[in-house]
Amino acid sequence: MNQQKQMILNDRLPKVMWQLSWPAIVAMVLYGLNNFLDGIFVGHLISNTALAAVGIAYPLAQFAQGFGTLIGTGIGSAISIWIGAKDTEKLNKAFGTVNFLTLVFSLLITIPCYVFAEELVYMMGGRDEILIMGVEYFKVTIIGSFFWIHGLALNMIIRAEGRMKTAAWMIAVGLLVDLALKPVFIDTLGWGVAGAAWATNISMVIYTALGVWYYAKGKASFQTKFWSLKRDKAILKETLSLGMPGFIMMVMIVIQNIVVFNALAKYGTASDITFFTAVNRFYILLNTPLWGLMRALQPVAGMNYGAKQYKRSISAYRLFSLVGLAFLLPFWFIVMCYPSGVLSVMIPHVTFLATQLMDFRIYMSVLLGLPFVFMAMVWFPAVEQAKPATIISILRQVVFYIPVMLIVPSLYGIRSIYLASAIIDWVVLAMVLYAVYRSTNKLRAMS
Repeated sequence: MNQQKQMILNDRLPKVMWQLSWPAIVAMVLYGLNNFLDGIFVGHLISNTALAAVGIAYPLAQFAQGFGTLIGTGIGSAISIWIGAKDTEKLNKAFGTVNFLTLVFSLLITIPCYVFAEELVYMMGGRDEILIMGVEYFKVTIIGSFFWIHGLALNMIIRAEGRMKTAAWMIAVGLLVDLALKPVFIDTLGWGVAGAAWATNISMVIYTALGVWYYAKGKASFQTKFWSLKRDKAILKETLSLGMPGFIMMVMIVIQNIVVFNALAKYGTASDITFFTAVNRFYILLNTPLWGLMRALQPVAGMNYGAKQYKRSISAYRLFSLVGLAFLLPFWFIVMCYPSGVLSVMIPHVTFLATQLMDFRIYMSVLLGLPFVFMAMVWFPAVEQAKPATIISILRQVVFYIPVMLIVPSLYGIRSIYLASAIIDWVVLAMVLYAVYRSTNKLRAMS
């Protein structure tokens, strides 16, 4: 632990960023491919209607990911700070709270979501065949909630230690299992959309088992009681506080999708739902490198903050954001210049309208601002200023996104969804930059 810690605290930031970022980026791209490959396999091996069904049901499954993010981001941010501050007592007690929260959250969502699966998918905008297939996919997915939550949390904690390579190969193993099983379950065994969900669930079981092996066998960079189920009130409070921005973001994404898919179902057609599903999944896939940079930034910002190296923590945010922008630029040019070819990967044998390609470009335009937003969402909790991230997340969805999406499509049709989304995200970027400016001034004053 000491060698890793000294590297993060003392080496040149570009070197630190490189050593931590490339395995983290690989890890998150691999993790994001699970979602993307569902779309490709379902679209090619079943039908475009099945793709729409999976597109509608998948956001509901993100509730499990939201709770995993809450635990992983919260305790991960805290662990980074504790390592920097040499707080061995809290490090030793951490997993009692992690295991407690995992069990509580798993029970909280698995049973009610399974029982009311049809009502939830209908609420998302599922109708007729899309509703039937969506329920089938969602029921199987929600059965694996415990592994989605615990596996994600464990992997995020490993990344919070700075062990990005370890986290990456664990995700890679899960992805390879998913890749091998999906065509077998979907096509060979004829399980359809349920087969896609079972393949992902099995990969998450293996993903979780690897995280358990890592901590249970004492591979961690700090001493901890992994099998403890004893919650610590102080650690619980800190975990929920630091993890809340990420959790709110995930929950609000689900709410956002409910509003959008209902607008598509009400004012559009099944093909409009399929098109939005493809656009959104490409958007998410292109975000995944930023998720990797976020996870690499977390221990750098947190440990330096814990060691009272506030200016170095600020410099880390700036560096990681600019590198994220440089990384996205070539992909942004590809989707802007060749939108039809990109979309054909997920929706085969379709000739896209010029208006659809323009909507795709508008939706993707915000990619250039996302590095600054994404890095801020993990940087704020890492420097114990989670409040701005929480407020911005709530404002984006509750004040801007939901009201706009409830009103605008009814007045201007479903095309307005793409333009309104882009405008909202550019406004959010301005808010984030202002909040970062204020927070950095506070940190500089503390130096």
